[in-house]
Amino acid sequence: MVLFFKSTAVNPPALIYMGRDKVENEELIKYAWPQDIWFHVDKLSSAHVYIRMSEDMTWESMPEALLTDCAQLVKANSIEGNKKDNITVIFTPADNLKKTGDMAVGQVSFHNDKKVMHVATRENVIVNRLNKTKVERQVDHEQERIDRIKTENAVKRAAAAEKKKQDAELAKAREAEKAARSYDTLFNVEEDEDEAPRKTGRELEDDFM
Repeated sequence: MVLFFKSTAVNPPALIYMGRDKVENEELIKYAWPQDIWFHVDKLSSAHVYIRMSEDMTWESMPEALLTDCAQLVKANSIEGNKKDNITVIFTPADNLKKTGDMAVGQVSFHNDKKVMHVATRENVIVNRLNKTKVERQVDHEQERIDRIKTENAVKRAAAAEKKKQDAELAKAREAEKAARSYDTLFNVEEDEDEAPRKTGRELEDDFM
């Protein structure tokens, strides 16, 4: 089962989720979305907490209040960490998590660097606010991944079709502009010929001579 929370530290509220146990944590490591950010108490056992970023977020610039919500939730769901002050919480993009066959269930490392933040004490106001939004439900991770990929592919196809349409319209506009320039040039030449000075009778006689 997966536990879901809503953080009102940002508007619209952000989705936070975590596994109920280490077996579910293992599933979340495998199926977390690329735009998810993973949180854990450093060097202590704790829940694996994830934040699903909105399209306008990046993990380098997540709002401090949202980071605090996730860190407090991690601390509150760590048997040892919840009893200690001045703990360290680590977080990193979900696709930076590294899992090898020799690791214990729920254990991970990282492909690249991670970020850390320090949590001085548990803030019950934050934890209680999040717990009031808690919903537990069974998740079909594989189907969820299939649906996500389908949605992302549909968005990519729509973007590609729109770009193709814009490129065609731009090419058409350029051709029209080119044709207009050619017509203007031809028209100017005809005007020059029409406006040639007329010869006098004497000049015509000289030409005949």
